[in-house]
Amino acid sequence: MTPSAADGPAPKGRSRRNFAGARPVMADVARMAGVSKQTVSRVLNDHPAVRRETREAVLEAMRTLGYRPSRSARSLASGRTRMLGVISFDAARYGPASILTAINTAAQEAGYLVSSIALDTADHDTVVEAVNRLSAEGADGVIAIAPQLWVGRTLAETTGLGTPLVVLENALDEETPLVTGDSRTGARKATEHLLGLGHPTVWHIAGPTGWTSADHRMASWRATLRAAGAAVPAPLVGDWSADSGYELGRSLARRPDVTAVFAGNDQMALGLLHALHEAGRSVPGDVSVVGYDDVPEAAHFLPPLTTVRTDFAEIGTRSLRLLLDRIDGPGERPRGDTLVPVDLVVRASSGPPPVR
Repeated sequence: MTPSAADGPAPKGRSRRNFAGARPVMADVARMAGVSKQTVSRVLNDHPAVRRETREAVLEAMRTLGYRPSRSARSLASGRTRMLGVISFDAARYGPASILTAINTAAQEAGYLVSSIALDTADHDTVVEAVNRLSAEGADGVIAIAPQLWVGRTLAETTGLGTPLVVLENALDEETPLVTGDSRTGARKATEHLLGLGHPTVWHIAGPTGWTSADHRMASWRATLRAAGAAVPAPLVGDWSADSGYELGRSLARRPDVTAVFAGNDQMALGLLHALHEAGRSVPGDVSVVGYDDVPEAAHFLPPLTTVRTDFAEIGTRSLRLLLDRIDGPGERPRGDTLVPVDLVVRASSGPPPVR
C-alpha cells in the first residue's frame, strides 16, 4: 500500500531507483509520498498552498529516492525555463569579460543557466537577430551590455523580446533599469588628482565617440577643468586599444607643454606610456599619466599605473540580482537604476609637474 503524507517519513531503506530500476522521476516521488504529481510540482516551486506536513513528506520522499528535479520539470511546473540571456559587445575587453564572468557565477548560484551572445558588430539587424534568438529560446530575462548609444536605441525599438530586460552602461527608456559604473565621478577624481598635484591642465585620450562611458568621462573631464579655471585642451579620440594610445601618445610626447594626461582606459594608458618612454619623456618626472578601469596588470606597468578602479564583478552581480527581481515581481518595482561607485588608486605614474 502506498504511504500517505500522514503516515510519516518514507522508509529509510527504500531503493534510490524506481521499480523499473531507472532513475527516479516525479511520479515515483508522488507515489512514495502519497500525493499527486501536481503537489510534488508545487513543492518544487515552493508554492504557499501546500500544507507543512505534506511538504515534509514530499521532501523526505525526494531524499529517500535520491530524486533530482530536471530543469525541464521545473520549467513545466513554473512556466519558466530558468535560462537567462546576455547580449554583449566587445566581449574580449577586460570590463565586459569580467562582467560576464560575474553574471555567470551569480546565475549559477541562483539556479539559472546563461545563454550568452557576443556580437562583433552593433548594427541594427545583428542586434535584433540576437534579441529574437533569445526570445525563441524562451529566456526568462535578458541582460544587455550596451556600451554604444545606437545599440541602446535599437534595443529600445525592438518589440519582439517580451521578457524582463536590464541594461548595462546605456539608458534605454523610462522603464528599463540601468546598471553602470560611475564614469562621471571617476573622470572627475582623475582630473582633480592631477590638478591637485599642481599641473596647469590635463590632456585627455578619450574612448570612441558614441560610447556612453567614453562620452561621460570626456564630459566630466572637461567640466572639471572648467570648474578649476584651467585651460581645456582638445581631446584625442582613441578606440580603447593600446595601439591607439601609442599613436596618440606619440603626438603628445612631442609637446613640452603636456605634463599630465588622463586616458579613458588602462589599455590606452599603456600605449601612452610606451610612446612617452620611446620619446625619452620620464613618467612621472616629465608627464603624469592616469588610466581608468584598474586592470589586473595595471600595478605592474612601468611605472605602476595610477587609475580609476571599476568593480566590474559588482556590476555583473547587481545586474543579475536586479533582473531576477524583475522576473519575480514584474510591474511591481520602480525602474531601479544602479550606479556602482568607483575609486581612485594612486600609484607611481602620477606626481607633481616638472620644474621649469
